[in-house]
Parts: sequence; structure tokens; C-alpha cells
Amino acid sequence: MYAAHFGLAREPFSLAPDPHFLFLSERHREALAHLLYGVRGGGGFVLLTGEIGAGKTTIARGFLEQLPAGCVVAYVFNPQLSALELLQTLHGEFGLPPLQGPERDSPKAHIDALNRFLLEVHAQGRQALVVIDEAQALRRSLLEQLRLLTNLETAERKLLQIVLIGQPELRGRIAGLEQLAQRVVARYHLGALTPDETAQYVEHRLGVAGLQGPLPFDRQALRALHERTGGVPRRINLLADRALLGAYGQGQRQVGAALVERAAAEVFDTPTRPPPGRGGRRLAVALLDTALVVLVVLVAAGWWLQQTRAPRAVAAMPAPGPVAVPEPVSPAPAASASASTSAPEKLTAAVLDDPAALLALAQADEAQAWRELALHWNVAIGEGDPCVAARQAALVCFRSAGGGLGLLRSLSRPALLVLRGADGSRSHALLVALDDEGATLQSGRQRLRLALPALAGAWRGEFATFWRSPPGWEPGPAGQLAARRWAAPQLAAALPAQQGQSFAEQVAAFQLLQGLPVDGQPGPLTLMQLSRVAGVPEPRLAAAVAEGG
Repeated sequence: MYAAHFGLAREPFSLAPDPHFLFLSERHREALAHLLYGVRGGGGFVLLTGEIGAGKTTIARGFLEQLPAGCVVAYVFNPQLSALELLQTLHGEFGLPPLQGPERDSPKAHIDALNRFLLEVHAQGRQALVVIDEAQALRRSLLEQLRLLTNLETAERKLLQIVLIGQPELRGRIAGLEQLAQRVVARYHLGALTPDETAQYVEHRLGVAGLQGPLPFDRQALRALHERTGGVPRRINLLADRALLGAYGQGQRQVGAALVERAAAEVFDTPTRPPPGRGGRRLAVALLDTALVVLVVLVAAGWWLQQTRAPRAVAAMPAPGPVAVPEPVSPAPAASASASTSAPEKLTAAVLDDPAALLALAQADEAQAWRELALHWNVAIGEGDPCVAARQAALVCFRSAGGGLGLLRSLSRPALLVLRGADGSRSHALLVALDDEGATLQSGRQRLRLALPALAGAWRGEFATFWRSPPGWEPGPAGQLAARRWAAPQLAAALPAQQGQSFAEQVAAFQLLQGLPVDGQPGPLTLMQLSRVAGVPEPRLAAAVAEGG
């Protein structure tokens, strides 16, 4: 209903577990990785648990789309079955013809038929997988039946892998079945999103839905969204959807905290609270004033009582004064640290909301912008093609047509943002710091801090950066060989040990864990993330934020 009003191509907060909207927080990545590792473990049980609405089913759907080639899957979404009905369901999901006559009601006949099917799958070099959602509803007898199914095996390996997905009580039920618990090869509990992840989740879903302009939720609204939902994705979807609908009904394009509070009262049937901001501060000041008055009265009464008994000297408590807030200071560029001993210039303390200020600061000369970026790598580039000159320092130019803030946060390295003016002109600004409220950009000796919604008014996700190539790397097949030699030990350190896992499978597992496109090839993005995980010394956005700028 409101999609067109906000410039969206589709509803962003549907409750359907659409894997296209899968948001990979750090915990979601770990959950997906555990599922993937477990499936490659060669049999047994894999356990994924999480609170109601934490995104377990969405992760399961995304996991099914990322399965290795050769997997045959039976997906069970209704576990409230008898043992015979479970076997019949597995027959249907695996595409086996239903048994006829007396065998139709025989559990043994179904198990024998499943065993023959699993042996055929194994002989073809494939793997059979059963995924059971809402597994906390499985009766004890069904859990025991599933354990017996994992007894089907050859001399080399088990023929069936079972993934159980359910609410937290499933862990207790599994722990009470010792023989089954010993067959769990991987397990993970999915928690709620943090406040920062909640903001990223909302931004991600709106981006997938086609948002091109500024984020319709301001910072206070995002904070209220997290507080009212506890960071549970399903509750976030419910509340964000209702808040956008309310803004649409009022003809507004921006959602504030007050609107989120009213939407929460409708969706969750709870009273509204003062939104964070000026009203909340007024209430806090009023409460503080009242508390101070009460404190003064109590202190005065105590003093009077003490005076009537034994007069004493009472030291006066100093009145509370204003708290000093340090002004953020920008670090000097890495390459100029030895060339200058002057104090680093100070950044603008306030977050600005005008993208025109950014466009006025930006560099029209792309080559000059690359040279400024190279200084953060302690590399000085002269005239000419900057990417050719950077190769002498083993730096390679990388360009992304639309990675967005999510990818920049993940890469955590300075980058050139390609900005677009109203007339279609291109300019460039160097991103040196990024947090959940704003971005710090640099051009020459000037720096500007801009709110993320304002940044979206001039930037559409296109950026460029450097990555350091492995020894011996060059474009072409020879470079792939060099990348493989360097990446192999990094992957071994970053991933749990997997028997018989090929290099491409290790790369694919790492890419899945990092939320990268999964192709099994050590491309630039994969090598960048391997460098970050391995702790290779490189300029980082996180370091810039930690130092104040």
C-alpha cells in the first residue's frame, strides 16, 4: 500500500521468510556457517535454535539456496506427526512413490525403502538431507525415530544428515536424549539483534525493496524500533511496517520516534512511551529536579535532627555542573605522519544534514582522489594513471558499482565514494570513518561529517578502494594460482577443520560466513576479507573511528 509513497518496488517488511531479504548480522553469518559445516560433516544432526521470530526459518531458506551441488533435500515444516506419518512425509519429500497394500502402514517397509533410496543417492556421489522446522514440537518418540534413521550407513559414512531448527527448549530436549545428543555434529543458538544491527537490518530490507532515497526512519525512530522489539526481526518487521503505514496515512515521508511509539501501542497492545528526544529530555529534567528537591529536604531534615542532638560541621555538596564533552579530533593521514608535526585538524562536531555541503567538498578529479586514498596506505602516487602507479606498491584498484554501506562496513577500509550531482556530474570524496549515525569524508585538508540519510542524497552505493595483492599475483590464471597459495593457510586458520574439503569448498564456506557472493573463487572481495580476518596491517575505518575521526 505504501511502497510507491516511499519509492519502493515491493513491501520491505513482509513476515514471509523470503531469503532475498536475508540479513547477515555476525550471528546470522555464524549460524549459516554452522549449518554449512554440519552438512559437510558427513552425517548426524545439526542443531539451530533461536527465540521466536529471531529469523531461524529465513536462515533455513537461505541455507537451502546455498547447499552444495548434489544435495537431495526433504523439508518438513509440520513436525506434529506420528512416526509412520513422518516416514510417509520423508518418502514424499524425497520423491519416492507411495507404498501400496499392507506395506502402506508398515514403518519397516518405509525404512527399507528409504535405505534403498539413500544407498542409491550415496552411489551417485550425492548426499541426502532432512531439514525439520519447528523441531521443538517433535515428540520424544519421533526424535528417537530420527536417531534410528541416522543409523543407516555404509562402511565409510552415514547416509542421512538431519538439521533440526527450533525454539530454545529444543536444546533441553536434545540434552535429555544422550544417544541423540552425542550425534550432534554442529549447533548454534541465534540471539536477537543489537541496536546497531537493528538499524542495519532496517536499512538492508529497505534497500532490497528498492529504496533509492534517504532512509525514512531517523536515528531516534531506529532506537525506538529496537527498544520496542528487543531486536527480534519478526517484531521489527511488524512494527516497521505499521510505522511506515502510519506515515503514509499522514502524508509524511519521514518516520520519527513518536510515530514508532504510536505504532507499537497498536501492534503490541502496550501503552505509548515518551519518544527519545526533546520531550524525553524534558521529562528527565523534571524528574531530576523533583529528586533534587526531595534530596535537599531529606538532607535538611537530617541536618536539623543532628543539630538538635550534637551540632556538627557539615560540608556542602557541590552543585552538579555541566559535563564536558570532548570534541572529536581527526587523525593525521598515515603518509604525512613523519612529514608534519603539527596538531591534527579538528573535525566538525555536529552531524550535518545537507548533501550540498558534501558535493561542494568533493573532488572532481578522480585521479587526485585516488592519490589521497593512497596516502592512507603510506604510498605516494605521482602523475599518470593512479592504478598503474599503485601496482608498484602491490596495491590493486577495486571498483564496486553498488555495494552500499553494508559492504563498506564489512570491508572496513577507506574508500572513494562516487557522488552524483543533480546535473548528473560525478565527483569523489574519501570515506575515512563510518558509524551508525554518520560518515566522515575527506577531500584535501578538509573533512566533513554527514548524517547517513543526507549521504544517501548524493551517493547511490558506487565506491572504489585499494586491496593488497598476494606475492606473485597478476591479472589472469597465474594470479589465481598466487592467490590460492596465499589464501590456503588463511582459510585453514579462519575455518574449522573439515576432512576432504576442497579449496573451492573452503572458499565458498568463507564467502558464506562473510556474506559475500558465493562462487568458490578467491576474488578481490574474498582476499580483502581474508586479510581483515587474518589481521593483515591495512588502513581500517574502525581504526579511524577509534582514534576519533
